[in-house]
Amino acid sequence: MKPPRFQYEAPSTLDEALRRLAELGDSAKVIAGGQSLMPAMNMRLAAPEVLVDLRRLESLRGIRELPNGAIQAGALTPHAAFERSELLQRRMPLIPAVMRFVAHPQIRNRGTIGGSLAHADPAAEWQAVCIALEAIIVVAGAQGERRIKAEDFTQDVYTTDLQPGELVVAVEFPAWPSERRWGFEEVSRRMGDFAMTGAICTLELDAGGRCTRARCVVFAATARPMVVEAAPGLLVGRVVTDNAIDAVAEAARDAVDPMSDHHASAEYRKELVHTLMGRVLRQALSS
Repeated sequence: MKPPRFQYEAPSTLDEALRRLAELGDSAKVIAGGQSLMPAMNMRLAAPEVLVDLRRLESLRGIRELPNGAIQAGALTPHAAFERSELLQRRMPLIPAVMRFVAHPQIRNRGTIGGSLAHADPAAEWQAVCIALEAIIVVAGAQGERRIKAEDFTQDVYTTDLQPGELVVAVEFPAWPSERRWGFEEVSRRMGDFAMTGAICTLELDAGGRCTRARCVVFAATARPMVVEAAPGLLVGRVVTDNAIDAVAEAARDAVDPMSDHHASAEYRKELVHTLMGRVLRQALSS
């Protein structure tokens, strides 16, 4: 299928892009890698009158370490750059490991972190990674810049806190503590397919093996990634045992209210949440 007719613009600066978006209003859509928008247009699920292509905005590309140890990534940085980044392999190994699960290499070469976050597909890995790592989403519009906690950015299926005329311009990940360990698992029908359910955890352990911080996130089971609120209470302040892991997995299963769709039933997703949460916690302990 082919998309409906549209006008095309490719501004050369961020200011120009923001000005045009403010002028065009709802008639315009932003395109970055195009891996979500173009299929939607081809299927006539989206029909913008104007596409504003950001590909010339080189200032929105790249991954760099900030003086405080945080990592800042431009919104137009493709998934493949995160997968191959030596800086992230050393500083935030969770991110390149997860990127290998994002679709297929061709899509990872074109799709961008900003596009994925703005699209807010519940099965996308980036939302869950950003929430697990407590990232800040930096957005810009005609009224200036806003910094939004990742947990507050995604609000529902394909719905974010982005206001009309705003763009995601960068994502900032807080510094990775040396004592942090992590686990990641997702289940899909085939490698590269959308996940039916996934789980991420980070654990920080002291020299005695006691947990000092825990964050567990479930994704692709609900409309937006879900933080397992019970996890810190069940893990922090103690050596993490099999019993504690089972308790967190059960808490995650009890807390989630999954979707049913043509990929999986809600009941099956609940059992996946239980199984995957146990696995990622054991991964983290053994890493």
